[in-house]
Amino acid sequence: MSRKHIFTAGPAVLPTSVLEKLAVGVVDYNGGGQSVMELSHRSPAFEEIHNNAEQGLRKLLGCADDDQVLFLQGGASTQFSMIPMNVLKGDESADYLITGAWSKKALAEATRIRTGRAAGSTEEQGFNAVCSKFDLDPNARYVHYTSNNTIFGTQWAKTPEVPGSKLVCDASSDILSRPIELDKHSLIYAGAQKNIGPAGVTVVIIRAAQYKELEERNDKTLPTMLNYCTHGPKQSRYNTPPTFGIYAISLVCEWLEKLGGLTAMQEINERKAKKLYSAIDDSEFYNGVAEHGSRSKMNVCFTLQNADLQGKFLTEAGAAGMVGLKGHRSVGGLRASIYNALPEASVDALCSFMKEFAAKNA
Repeated sequence: MSRKHIFTAGPAVLPTSVLEKLAVGVVDYNGGGQSVMELSHRSPAFEEIHNNAEQGLRKLLGCADDDQVLFLQGGASTQFSMIPMNVLKGDESADYLITGAWSKKALAEATRIRTGRAAGSTEEQGFNAVCSKFDLDPNARYVHYTSNNTIFGTQWAKTPEVPGSKLVCDASSDILSRPIELDKHSLIYAGAQKNIGPAGVTVVIIRAAQYKELEERNDKTLPTMLNYCTHGPKQSRYNTPPTFGIYAISLVCEWLEKLGGLTAMQEINERKAKKLYSAIDDSEFYNGVAEHGSRSKMNVCFTLQNADLQGKFLTEAGAAGMVGLKGHRSVGGLRASIYNALPEASVDALCSFMKEFAAKNA
């Protein structure tokens, strides 16, 4: 089968070697006569799968043994509610750094439940950068930020400087793309469908000190499924978990380890992003959207000088085997999502196409 160049923002491209293993496991997992999707989540076979996925993430991210690594459902959008429900009590509040649509939605959910405030925002400048300064409340229980913004193509190049280890990060679109400074965080969450695996799994990492505090302050009036303290003791199996997605995560972690881990993955991602941004910057035909210091290495957003040519660009790119290049419906333009699993050859193909298209249509 000839694979397309898949630039979709999510669900996104998966490593071909992982897909091949998944295809075998869908029919017959480990020669046991059952599909991996037919395994009981209480069976020894799935116990091994779960442990491989959890330990793979722990090793890649550098989690401590007593940090909680949970596999939940409901996407990052459910975490927008679960975090304030579990962490904030009474009149306690949290700060939010607003750098795009998803952090804005996270704040909106927090204010439905407790008190959240925008401690910094780049909305007035069209979300074309992350916050260069912010006004933090020293009494805030946590400071929430979105590490990468898929819609606007911006990314925090460095972890925000916040006193204490109280950062909460929505890392949905760049987790596993580079090392994370875990010591600065109390909680990290991510929908799987960008860099971790297929849609349907949400990874939540709760640092040991934060989880201990949640246990001590456990609000037993919370809905059972929305309480982190329900899932920790049950190893994410209080209910039936998304077993197939967890199997995929275990294989993605193996793939990353063979590449050399997150440091090696970061080098590859930086090289891919440099090629694509150079193709934009070296031509007067294209315009980059994000400020240089905030440019995402996962989602490259750009426009054409002549917007009337966008339809033609997308049609011809599609004919050349490139899919998913249309920008988000809320902002338009073009977007190339170049996540971990996108081969560098796909970036090279896009750069060549862009150069040829500019030459023909200038």
